[in-house]
Amino acid sequence: MSSSTVSVRRLSAAALAAAAVVGAVALPASAAGPARPHQPKVEISAVQYDSPGRDDRSNRSLNNEWVELTNNGRRAVNLDGWTLSDEDGHTYTFNHYRLRSHESVRVHTGQGRDRDGHVFQDRRTYVWDNRSDTATLRNDHDRRIDRESWGRGHGGGHHRG
Repeated sequence: MSSSTVSVRRLSAAALAAAAVVGAVALPASAAGPARPHQPKVEISAVQYDSPGRDDRSNRSLNNEWVELTNNGRRAVNLDGWTLSDEDGHTYTFNHYRLRSHESVRVHTGQGRDRDGHVFQDRRTYVWDNRSDTATLRNDHDRRIDRESWGRGHGGGHHRG
């Protein structure tokens, strides 16, 4: 064998080995898919749309109508500017509320003083329709994060953004 044939074989072997190493390194990265920005994991976890007892529009009855949001993520989420709305356009906008990891907040319809775990829309009338409605949660960029529907025509259930 000539020295040029041996050199070509060595170069070919080195190129194949390098390609195998590059392929092995690149494979896991491509299998993982593109990197995604941190997405908040806030969801509508419960809805009490039909206040227990008579609907007498008392503040107590109004506050027994609520929507609960839960942060299932590992990081706290600043809800400032996020909105919760119904099908008729009644909208509550969060103002300076930070939802810690694995915690929940109830958005009550009536009047009250905001505190950890509870915020109040300060309304004097009911928001959520007892028969059929949809609660929609949007972030501060107006992107739908979650919605929950109930009653006829909706089939009920949870719908992700």
